[in-house]
Amino acid sequence: MNADKHGAKGNNVIRKLAPPLIGLALLLAACAPSATSTAAPTGKLHVVATFSVLGDLVRNVGGDPIELTVLVGADSDTHTFEPSPADSAALVNAGVIFENGVEFEGWLDDLYASSGSQATRVVVTNGLQLRHAENDPHHAEFDPHAWHDVKNAIRMVDHIRDALVKADAANASAYQSNAADYAAQLEQLDRFIVDQVHGLPEARRKLVTTHDALGYFADRYGFEIAGTALASASTEAADPSAGQIAKLVDEIKATGVKAVFVENVSNVDLMSRIAAEAGVVLGPELFTDALSKPGTDGDTYIKMIRHNALAIISALSQ
Repeated sequence: MNADKHGAKGNNVIRKLAPPLIGLALLLAACAPSATSTAAPTGKLHVVATFSVLGDLVRNVGGDPIELTVLVGADSDTHTFEPSPADSAALVNAGVIFENGVEFEGWLDDLYASSGSQATRVVVTNGLQLRHAENDPHHAEFDPHAWHDVKNAIRMVDHIRDALVKADAANASAYQSNAADYAAQLEQLDRFIVDQVHGLPEARRKLVTTHDALGYFADRYGFEIAGTALASASTEAADPSAGQIAKLVDEIKATGVKAVFVENVSNVDLMSRIAAEAGVVLGPELFTDALSKPGTDGDTYIKMIRHNALAIISALSQ
């Protein structure tokens, strides 16, 4: 089921100049570097990825032949991202823009149109079987967090490889080799998680997190999403009222879980309070919508997924 609504359909912005300014504009344009250049000064292909998790996939496939810009960086929430002029410039200079799609980057269509970019937009979730976002207030119809199923990440790598080969045929062999090596690492990661989950009793495989970002993880690795009522703890929401907190506490108690989890784009203090009032453990921080800062447990996609799986299994085993 393909629910992407972000096809490459941004229209260029055409600025009409008054007649006396046309000559000056042409002169300046002749002296300036091309705004639609897709090659960096080093000769590398300019590539943009919309957020950190996708950026890491692109980096592993692209390798040395590309110059990569990631718009929404580590520990940053794509939902609340506000583009800057530098982001618009990055799109103008890009040859390829990789996006998740499925309404994850709600700001991208406007940014692309206003920038006048000529870059090819590649939606890496195209062709994936998408989950309905029934319990996620952030997304109207489908769940965009497909990367939490490693098998989906492998499909994304295929899309990235094919787009880079098409955009830069001279380095096709490098992209194909990089993608094959990385996909092998991802297959190994997927098998590792499956093996680790087998040691956790099925009755304990229940997840309560700040918002419904782990549905694909749950579906692939045999967990149940026992509670998704914690959206009030996300970076998007205002502080909940005392009544809302009481309701969250009751809902957590009703699930029977022993631990709840906070995400790296969530309100940790609020989650700590809720967990304490519910009498459950606040599990280790999970990395869901963003990688973590360099040098930490979630600074690459593989480290992020491995950390999340082991943290969940450890907390629910207690």
